Amino acid sequence: MAETVDSKKDEPDYKRLHSFPLIRHTDMPEEMRVEAMELCVTACEKFTTNNESAAKMIKESMDKKFGSSWHVVIGEGFGFEITHEVKNLLYMFFGGSLAVCVWKCS
Repeated sequence: MAETVDSKKDEPDYKRLHSFPLIRHTDMPEEMRVEAMELCVTACEKFTTNNESAAKMIKESMDKKFGSSWHVVIGEGFGFEITHEVKNLLYMFFGGSLAVCVWKCS
C-alpha cells in the first residue's frame, strides 16, 4: 500500500520533468515553428483533459495566422501517414507522451 502512495506522489514530478516541448520532426521555417510550438503548448496546457478542444484551438489559430487548410491531431499512441505542403509540418511531443501533429494541405 505504501508503494502506491509513493508512486502517486512521484507522478507530478514526472509531469514537471517532461513538460517541455520536444520536436520530433519539422520542416517549418524558424518563425512559424516557434509560433506553432508555443501555440501547441498553450492549447495542451489550457485543455489538459480535452484533446479535441486543444486541436480545435490550434487549427483555428493556425488558419487565421498562416491561411486555411491546417489539420491537427493530438493524442497518445497513434500512427499516421500524411501528405502535406512543403515547409508546413510539425510533429512534437508535450508532457512526456502527448503527441501533436500539425500540417497544412490544400
